[in-house]
Amino acid sequence: MKNFSKIASEYSSGFGELAKEIPGPTKAFEDLFTTSVKDGALSRKTKELIAFGIAIAVRCDGCIAAHSKSVLAAGASRDEVAEMIGVAILMGGGPATVYGVEAMRAFDEFSAAKVAAE
Repeated sequence: MKNFSKIASEYSSGFGELAKEIPGPTKAFEDLFTTSVKDGALSRKTKELIAFGIAIAVRCDGCIAAHSKSVLAAGASRDEVAEMIGVAILMGGGPATVYGVEAMRAFDEFSAAKVAAE
C-alpha cells in the first residue's frame, strides 16, 4: 500500500528544491494554483474536488497525494470524495478505478492524521 503522506512530503520537498533552480516558473505555478482555487462562482472545495478527480483520471500519485490533502483542508467529506471518484471513473475508465481506490486511501490517510492531531 502506498504511503501518501510520504508521497506528499517528497513532492513538497522536491518542489522546494526545484524552486531554487527555476524560481520563475515554480512561483508562477504557485500563483496559478492559488488564484485557480480561490472561492468564486465555484467554491474552493468544488475546485479541489475537480482537481482531485483530474488527478485520478491522469493517474498521478503525487497529484493524488497533494489534492487529497487539499480537498480535506477545503472541507470535503468522504461522501463527496466518493461521488467525485465515481465521476473520475466515468471520465477515466478502468484505470481510474485503480487510482480511485488509491485516492480514497489517500483521503482516509490524511483524514485519520487530522483526527489524530485534533
